[in-house]
Amino acid sequence: MWAVAEPTSIIAERVRERVLRDGVDLSRDGEAAGRYVREEVRRYSERALGGVLPPLDDEARASAEIVAALTGFGPLQPLLDDPGIEEIWINAPDRVFVSRAGVSSPVRLGLTERGIRDLVDRMLQSSGRRVDLSSPFVDAVLPDGSRLHVVIAGVARRHAAINIRKFDRRIRDLDQLVAAGSLTDGAAAFLRACVLSGQSILVSGATQSGKTTLLNALLSAMPERTRIVTVEEVFELDFDAEDAVALQCRPPSLEGGGEIPLRRLVKEALRMRPDRLVVGEVREAEALDLLIALNSGLPGMCSIHANTAQDALAKLCTLPLLAGQNISSAFIVPAVAGCVGIVAHLELRPDGSRRLAEIVAPTGRVVGGAVEAEPIFRSADGRLEPTGRVPARRDGFAAAGIDIAGLLGATAA
Repeated sequence: MWAVAEPTSIIAERVRERVLRDGVDLSRDGEAAGRYVREEVRRYSERALGGVLPPLDDEARASAEIVAALTGFGPLQPLLDDPGIEEIWINAPDRVFVSRAGVSSPVRLGLTERGIRDLVDRMLQSSGRRVDLSSPFVDAVLPDGSRLHVVIAGVARRHAAINIRKFDRRIRDLDQLVAAGSLTDGAAAFLRACVLSGQSILVSGATQSGKTTLLNALLSAMPERTRIVTVEEVFELDFDAEDAVALQCRPPSLEGGGEIPLRRLVKEALRMRPDRLVVGEVREAEALDLLIALNSGLPGMCSIHANTAQDALAKLCTLPLLAGQNISSAFIVPAVAGCVGIVAHLELRPDGSRRLAEIVAPTGRVVGGAVEAEPIFRSADGRLEPTGRVPARRDGFAAAGIDIAGLLGATAA
């Protein structure tokens, strides 16, 4: 017997009853979900014509909402499907925000506490990860590649805090970044030359400045038959390459075992014959393992949070010290100076646009206890321009047959 409630809730409950009775897995059969919903919407409308139930205002919209609730992520699904939305965050059931082109705005979804808990459970279902009192934080990847971060109530005040960061799959290479206004043609050509010549590249910037997007574009510029191994906290990098292996960390089990940290992945990646090692982001002691790998002659890439390119180099000199008391800056600083080829620094501007702000090239020298670096591109009046300098270390470019001075329109010293 139908109960008097919201029409979509009534129909969704009827579909759930039929699915349970028929033993159908809607997560694996999207067509079945649509069929069940259409049948129940038709039955509901027939009952509504007799005045037994409140009528449906829009059958097509109601069907879409119910399918999303059953197979997708309910009220969040339209936001996830909207290509213009970059990030979604939920501070409370009535405080939901989205970011478009770097600018945030509130949205109304009509969420409830129970609805949010159900959404989180559903979003984590495919990831194999969990969030509970013993593990109050979680990072996971949704089926569409978006990154999910959850902090449960108790750590967050009153309500769980949820962030979903989407990634722009439309930008796949450096030329598309040029078309989007994030790079100039000259900077793109230089970055492509750095990739082809095997330079180790550090991509720096603030949160949401476009570091992952630039890393993806750089990886898409790799020569054919380059074997790439990527290691990340959670899968975020998404690029086209025939010979690539992607690894992600694993949290501890309920018993506290089985954890695979980023440091372990870096070490394992070195046993997989990589031509290029990529660490999605260095935050802690894994910076030491990355530096050791890069100083063994293996070129690599990584991203790092920093305010400027020079700050990124300083931070990369500091993070390895977290690995233990026997690690000395007397080893780390020269190692960074010797292995990092260039630093590409991005910025998120007040208008929400993302731009490459500067490119610097370490000279290989340590001056005053810091890594010396020369600017190759620098922003002037809001536009990225070459400085007229060339990287001090040009052997890699020459070995790849690249006239880097000619490409930059400069005279090599």
